[in-house]
Amino acid sequence: METYTSKSVATLLILLTFISSSIHSGSAARPAGGATNTEFIRTSCSATTYPRLCYSALASHASTIQQDPKLLAHAALSVSLDTARSTSVDMVKLSRSTGMTPRQVGAMRDCVEELSDSVEQLRKSVEEMNLMKGSNFGMMMSDIQTWVSAALTDDDTCMDGFAGKFMNGAVKTAVRGRIVNVAHMTSNALALINSFAALHG
Repeated sequence: METYTSKSVATLLILLTFISSSIHSGSAARPAGGATNTEFIRTSCSATTYPRLCYSALASHASTIQQDPKLLAHAALSVSLDTARSTSVDMVKLSRSTGMTPRQVGAMRDCVEELSDSVEQLRKSVEEMNLMKGSNFGMMMSDIQTWVSAALTDDDTCMDGFAGKFMNGAVKTAVRGRIVNVAHMTSNALALINSFAALHG
């Protein structure tokens, strides 16, 4: 049973690695939208904690974002939400794997719950940004910043559950790799949101 589980996890890891490498290899090509638009994204992303991830995630949206800080923040939020959703689905599948220790099962259950909360916080943030108006800008922006920060905390809490020597192995590697990616995407989105908010401060 453990051999089967290890193979299943290994297969998942290989698939996730392929997806990740595909994303990053695609970032080398300049997307349609003009050099000015992509340079706007690159410059904006340079202020985030993970600029390379930021640019690779958003460069393909250059023609939509153009040089608009709000559209940039919105795109970053949307990409983070999509990533969190797909990761949540993967974690639910992984949590049903056999051969895990009771501690791993408990950590997986908690992580699935934290990710679900993170998805909800990001979903509310995207909706709020869609409804944002000048008269309520400050209050709505404050809500968005609070929710995205909460989503980031949820991601960190999930990762904390897999700390320690008792969590060594393929399950820990699979989970932390995906959650770290979600957390980094969310961190970048929050940085771009904060930059957008500062322009109106």
